[in-house]
Amino acid sequence: MKLRPKLCIGISLAPTWLSGEGWRLPGSGIEGLYSSDFALATARAAEAAHLDFVFRPDASFLPLPVMEQSFGFSSLDATLLMTSIARDTAKIGLITTISTTFGHPYLAARQLMSLHWLSQGRAGWNVVTALQGNENFGVSEMPSSEARYARAAEFTEVVRRLWASFPADALLIDRDAGRYADTDLILPINHRGPGFEVQGPLNLPAFPGPGLPLMQAGGSATGVDFAGQVADMVFGMTPDLASASRMREALSARALAHRRAPQNVRLLPGLSLYLGKSRDEARALFQANHRRVTRAQRIQRVQEATGIDLSTWPDDRKVTLADLPKAHNSQRSPSHCALLRHIVEADSPTVAQLLARPEILSSVHWQIIGTPEDAAIEIAAWHEAGAIDGFIAVPGGAPESLRLTLEDLVPRLVEDGRFRRNYQGQTLFSHLTEE
Repeated sequence: MKLRPKLCIGISLAPTWLSGEGWRLPGSGIEGLYSSDFALATARAAEAAHLDFVFRPDASFLPLPVMEQSFGFSSLDATLLMTSIARDTAKIGLITTISTTFGHPYLAARQLMSLHWLSQGRAGWNVVTALQGNENFGVSEMPSSEARYARAAEFTEVVRRLWASFPADALLIDRDAGRYADTDLILPINHRGPGFEVQGPLNLPAFPGPGLPLMQAGGSATGVDFAGQVADMVFGMTPDLASASRMREALSARALAHRRAPQNVRLLPGLSLYLGKSRDEARALFQANHRRVTRAQRIQRVQEATGIDLSTWPDDRKVTLADLPKAHNSQRSPSHCALLRHIVEADSPTVAQLLARPEILSSVHWQIIGTPEDAAIEIAAWHEAGAIDGFIAVPGGAPESLRLTLEDLVPRLVEDGRFRRNYQGQTLFSHLTEE
């Protein structure tokens, strides 16, 4: 049973519709990638569709091999980008990404509250622990998952305490009495912990309205527990309905364990959308976008996920469950590995069939290749099953896929009663809590 009657829908500002071969299309606008206007155009289109938020993933490292053919992780700073588009949007939420592994809570608290003020209550924080990038911060190797999440918990606690250290009602601005602020209400936090020592208070008052919602993306047991404790939204990597249902159940259990209502921890899987006016058009778009993914790259992805090396296998040989190693330390997400094992178990595909699967060629997110109607039907099924509370749209292949998402798919969800027709409030928190 679904936890909320209406979907929560956001969209990634990372231009996924231009990844792969998409940037090479005439009129793609790729030349403006490092400008504010590029992201602003998407944010305005998303606001016209009354989406809850735009979201900018971020990373602190640059894998070079992919840069030969596409822009990869090359991007403007997420928080500066969100700040640049705050003034030219009015209602849509603006979720930025800040790492707890490489950042500092005082700087993060100030940047986020600044964005909240500049957007008049529309900021959100995607809390990430990061998987790579240690070499750029003088750290010899990445800390363990447990160490990263312990730091994230302390980091998040300090940020929230700093936001509370200078409450909005401390700001008096009493011209007659000559009192600017009630300093009795502005208090240091005097935090002394294993990772940070922060005295406070923050040198910026809290925005006089709803606070900043938090997003989290970890899929490990530790990450799910952290999400159950602090997250309002979870950017899930759930490639199929079964994995989404399992994550929804796990999040609900951890929310209850932390004395929170499960419906207040919204599971929002990334949804890769290759959309066309017909299914054939959508499939052709998907294939064209991945035409430079070599056989060797596909074989490597299978090996990373399952442990089996298909490099010497003929195309017509079947791959069965018995062929897969029972124990494998995967370099890909557990959900993706489980999905590939399920495909092999259910279908026993030939090598050629397996290497042609969308799950090998593209995103490890939930993926729909079809028409906007196909997408609306599948989204409704997942929602009715109680597996999701919404999704984060990740359009792929071409700008047309982005357009169809916002101008065709979302209106179908509106007509189905699953999404708002108009904004009811002005802040991100109000969008998340409206019924």
